[in-house]
Amino acid sequence: TDAEVSTRRKTFTEVQTERLDQAERTVLIKCPSKLNEKKLLQYLSSHGKVKSHFFFENHGISALIEFSEKSSIASLQDAVGIPGASEHHVVPFKSRLFTFTLKNPVSQHVEETPLHLSPQCHIPVKDLIQKLCLADSISGQMYILLNEYQLTEENIKLRFLACSLVRDFARAYFPDSTVKPFGSSVNTFGKLGSDVDMFLDFRDTGKQATKMKKGPFEMEYQMKRLPSERLATQRILSVIGDCLDNFGPGCANVQKILNARCPLVKFSHQPTGFQCDLSVSNSIAVRSSELLYIYGCLDSRVRALVFTIRCWARVHGLTNSAPGTWITNFSLTMMVMFFLQRRSPPIIPTLDQLKELADAKDKHIIGGYDCSFVSDLRKIKPTKNTETLDVLLGEFFEYFGNFDFRKNSINLRKGKEVNKPESSPLYIWNPFEQDLNISKNVNQPQLEKFVAMARESAWILQKEDKTQQMIDKEPWGLAALLIPFGKSNSSRMKNRMKGIGSETIRSLLDSLKLNNANSQQKAVGK
Repeated sequence: TDAEVSTRRKTFTEVQTERLDQAERTVLIKCPSKLNEKKLLQYLSSHGKVKSHFFFENHGISALIEFSEKSSIASLQDAVGIPGASEHHVVPFKSRLFTFTLKNPVSQHVEETPLHLSPQCHIPVKDLIQKLCLADSISGQMYILLNEYQLTEENIKLRFLACSLVRDFARAYFPDSTVKPFGSSVNTFGKLGSDVDMFLDFRDTGKQATKMKKGPFEMEYQMKRLPSERLATQRILSVIGDCLDNFGPGCANVQKILNARCPLVKFSHQPTGFQCDLSVSNSIAVRSSELLYIYGCLDSRVRALVFTIRCWARVHGLTNSAPGTWITNFSLTMMVMFFLQRRSPPIIPTLDQLKELADAKDKHIIGGYDCSFVSDLRKIKPTKNTETLDVLLGEFFEYFGNFDFRKNSINLRKGKEVNKPESSPLYIWNPFEQDLNISKNVNQPQLEKFVAMARESAWILQKEDKTQQMIDKEPWGLAALLIPFGKSNSSRMKNRMKGIGSETIRSLLDSLKLNNANSQQKAVGK
């Protein structure tokens, strides 16, 4: 749509700023079960103009209400009471989360127009497969998958609201702080149901530098000094974690994980339904989010391919939400980007090319690493590559099914296969911290399972007789790749494994068994 194209041209920072501002004018209401939408909006309008709203299911019906003016929230808060402390005593923290119940429910049985509820999670794979079979090409299937899985406008608003509500807590201690989402919530590759990664930022201090030059004195705040930045981060997160745990309405299962490489607080935010991870500003992670945002905006094939490959990897147990020796979604996304840089002509530019287009305001040196790249999408020339997604999907499996992982590593800065600097089975250069391998966790059996699955998938796509399968009502194209390659294919699978060291076949089979056991446990757990 035209509207989408015009929003697509905004820089990452513009979009972020706009969304954070929107979130500050937003409240969340737990609604009564028999709700007349018109009555609710009519009442809310008495506090100011409602700019947008939607309803969603979350243990009952909730409404997200965005006002045009921030002052409307104060007006509404003035009218809201504190819950009667009958059986529980309440913590008197006043937030932007409210519960509305009807004063006289009987009189309200007017025409019941059913509310439109915005879905906040994606459909199960088996339902997706049925939808995919109705498409007329693999490209069509990939765009259906993208549309089912990608974040909706409503879900993004809810994510930014969750950050804004956590920020209200942080501001009790640090009045200038902001809480911003990073990672999949903002990089255009997030799928419905994914966690919200957010970080606490104290760096909205652009005003300081200009004002400090005036006057005869060097002036600074007296602040508590700690021996290391890490310790400061741990202290701040510890206190905010306790605060959310003790006073945060709807914040449950708060876990402080302060000894991790990147200290964080995990919690579930029940009013929005998200699992959240809160850390302290991580500028390099934000640069990675922006880089992916740029790649995602440049060409519609980029996101369609990434969502498809991630869904495929999940179905075949190549990725897993638990940490371990699996390939992560981030590594997988980087592999797709690298593949798109390697096409002829390339579909997306290398990071070095994006750096050459950067101007002074795009310059970012973080912890000694040069993280500069262009932010204005208009400066990037569109690709001349016209390959269809049907072609690209098959070629992706072909490319990585035959990639020399023993010798080569994946480098997005150069867009070239370069010799591995060390012997990790899978080596993907961190685009910014050039001495780190983002896939260091992946072991040999997992990599070989990936290669085998890629070969099998390339083979299925090549030998496919689509018309016959459509006549037989069999899953075809992408749908056929999203069904676990089970026992029927085991003899073929053995052929795919030729040329893979026998010592690792045993560990591969073990890891397959382990995966099955895991997924059965998960199924039982649900």
